[in-house]
Amino acid sequence: MLLLRGVSIRKHFGVDPVLNDLSFEVYRGERIGLVGPNGCGKTTLLRILSGKELPDSGEIERAAGLSVGMLEQESGVNSDRTVWEEAESGLAHVIELQQEAVRVAEALGACTDPNEQARLAGRYERLQDQLHHLNGYDFHYRVEQVLEGLGFRPSVFGQAVRSLSGGEQNRLALARLLLFNPELLLLDEPSNHLDLEATTWLEEFLCSSAMTVIVVSHDRYFLDKVTTRTWELYAGRLESYRGNFSAYRRQKAERILVERRAYEKQQREIAKAEEFIRRNFYGQKHAQAEDRRKKLERMQRLEPPREITGPPMSFPDAPPCGQVVLRVEGLTKSFQENLFADLTFDILRGQRWAILGPNGSGKTTLLKCLLGLLEPDSGRVILGHGVKPAYFDQHLLTLSGNERAVDAVLDAGPFMEEPARRDLLAKFGVCGDAALQMVSTLSGGQRCRVALAKLAAAGANLLVLDEPTNHLDLWAREALQEALKSCSATVIFVSHDRHFIDQVVDHLIVLGLHGRARVIPGNYSTYQYLVRGLIKDAGASEAVLAPGGNAKPRFSEGLPPENEDATASEKRRVIKPTRRRRKFPYRKLEDLEREILERETRSEQLLQMLTDPAVLRDGERVRQVKAELEEQKNALQTLYAHWEEAVELDG
Repeated sequence: MLLLRGVSIRKHFGVDPVLNDLSFEVYRGERIGLVGPNGCGKTTLLRILSGKELPDSGEIERAAGLSVGMLEQESGVNSDRTVWEEAESGLAHVIELQQEAVRVAEALGACTDPNEQARLAGRYERLQDQLHHLNGYDFHYRVEQVLEGLGFRPSVFGQAVRSLSGGEQNRLALARLLLFNPELLLLDEPSNHLDLEATTWLEEFLCSSAMTVIVVSHDRYFLDKVTTRTWELYAGRLESYRGNFSAYRRQKAERILVERRAYEKQQREIAKAEEFIRRNFYGQKHAQAEDRRKKLERMQRLEPPREITGPPMSFPDAPPCGQVVLRVEGLTKSFQENLFADLTFDILRGQRWAILGPNGSGKTTLLKCLLGLLEPDSGRVILGHGVKPAYFDQHLLTLSGNERAVDAVLDAGPFMEEPARRDLLAKFGVCGDAALQMVSTLSGGQRCRVALAKLAAAGANLLVLDEPTNHLDLWAREALQEALKSCSATVIFVSHDRHFIDQVVDHLIVLGLHGRARVIPGNYSTYQYLVRGLIKDAGASEAVLAPGGNAKPRFSEGLPPENEDATASEKRRVIKPTRRRRKFPYRKLEDLEREILERETRSEQLLQMLTDPAVLRDGERVRQVKAELEEQKNALQTLYAHWEEAVELDG
């Protein structure tokens, strides 16, 4: 069923249109990912779809009675209600129906007129049907489920909304919207204020919901899990692709290849024709030259492929330093409650570590303790020989708003002339006049890029980044991802972007509530295997608070002690798993991981195919897809077991 149609939508904010003659259709049950670089007009389009903003020309046609709900990037709530009351207000229509049903039931019980009894009975029956359709009898459970899913603990349900932080108010606005359950849900960066656990819950909620969804997100993992169609908005135009973000990238690459070949072929033909005209226009072949000139005038010129690229980010070669970059011994920190306790590990030169954990678990606190910006309650952090750290602060406090972007990198490291500083900023996507603007006038994404350029200017060999991807679009995130992978510096960062983490890191520190901490050699996929129980703690370590409050650390990656006392050395002991006989033939870990990724990707594609109406109409095709899916499942189970054995025997 068609819910919404856009016809020739145009919107200007300057000379060039932000939205240039867009036409599209949205059908019931679709989950559409709206992607494009920062500033391309995604939020503007969502606001037009919601009716909060009008296009300069064109028309939005909506199905009769269509209910629309929109979450904006900063949709905080400010009311005198409690957290529970504010969330419950999303179900106001259900509560009103319940109250009316009670009133009708009471009137029916007191009524003696047969005609009025029949009318009230009919009304009561219709109300019951509506409540049944809206699941109106379990709304208290639904409110609790949504609030807890988005990270609100029961202890704050009775807390005043005004006492919440800005991020918590945004999460509460999302909870209220999900409970409202509109037919068309518009989400602008819904995971901005969510930790990984809440983001995962939201993904599952949206996938199981009957709502039609259009979502703007820079979280590739989220888009791959949730969306069934992708809109690319770029240079004022909208293109539609089947499937999630990964499917869009494959289709986009194929389309660019075809378009580039056609464009280059036409350019060769044009050049050849122009050369013929130039040589023969005043000669004996004048008639032929004139004929070719007229054909060129009539020719419909192809445009170059419409390709979105990220800035060419890079970090300079890191100065030399010792093998052990950072040694952490017995690190403990608490505020109202324990964040981490007796945390002990070493970070070696060239390694890339990420810190994960729910909101409030102490990720930023741990970073600041590692840098010496915050004093731990106990324990110590030892910087290795020749280590020079540089810090990216998620609130961009390392930047002054009262200076030009080109001057913001001056005090970071060795002196650079202005042309060199402008070249550095251009590498991070701050080009042209933007480099000469005051930092305070730049967008959040531009300020983030300036801060990254300042980090690069520092010439450090230990890069410490707190949420570096927050204001970056998908293409800039990919550029930063490649820059960190290829740089020679040691890297420690906090991020909620699971794809970014998966691609960059080789070690994780996973913080939990009440002081739990886990050190895992590997990336986010490794962590997910552990969570799913597919690896039985292979190569992982854990520091868990004992009932008395003392942590009992167990670490698997020990290093030879360097000028340390016996106590610290004992903490860094190596726990070797009991070796077992080989069940599978030897294969490299990288080969196994590559095949696992390929088969998991194929399984996701097959699951997606089983939601395609065209496939579902073909019984034979459904059987083929299910058979292949079962084959992939069986192969994956074997590969997981093979991978576990390889980690234990060869890792």
